[in-house]
Amino acid sequence: MNIDLSARTAIISGSTGGIGLAIACGLARAQGGRGQVHGVVADLGTAAGAETLFAAHPKADS
Repeated sequence: MNIDLSARTAIISGSTGGIGLAIACGLARAQGGRGQVHGVVADLGTAAGAETLFAAHPKADS
C-alpha cells in the first residue's frame, strides 16, 4: 500500500483499540516508520468531543 501522508494528520476514529488501532498502526507503518499514533478518547459525535480532539491535535482542524 502506498499512502503518502507527508505533512498531514490522519484522523481514524475508534483508533484506541480493535480494528481502528490496527488501521492507525498500518498507516504509521506505511509512512516508513515516520508516522506516529496518538490516542485521544473523545466522542466525535459531540461538539465537546471535537473540541477535545482539536485541543490535543490543533493541526487536525486545518
